[in-house]
Amino acid sequence: MTFDPTEHFTALEEAFNAAMVSNDVERIAACISDDWALITPEVGPVGRDRILSVIADGSLSHDMMVKDIVRIKLYGDVAVVTGRGRNTGHFAGAPISADEWITDIYRKMGERWLCVLTHLTPAHA
Repeated sequence: MTFDPTEHFTALEEAFNAAMVSNDVERIAACISDDWALITPEVGPVGRDRILSVIADGSLSHDMMVKDIVRIKLYGDVAVVTGRGRNTGHFAGAPISADEWITDIYRKMGERWLCVLTHLTPAHA
């Protein structure tokens, strides 16, 4: 069986989005490495434990998340996946929505590819 990066990383991104919309920290944790970080335009780097904590306590939730992948590049055991993403949800009781460019960096760990970093950049129409 030939490894198809487009098919493989599209499926990984869809699973990651579904995990985030589930608001289930165990499902989300299964998609990311122990040292994963989210880089946001608002606060910069936010560690895995902090994100999972605010999801677990209900401060952050998502009800929709989609991504149109525009670029996938493999560099050995590292993959860089960039797409245009849109999501909605709630943070601290207030509705949130985003339209952003998202770059997820994956690293192959054993037989699995895990996201090690997610970088968000606001998209402008």
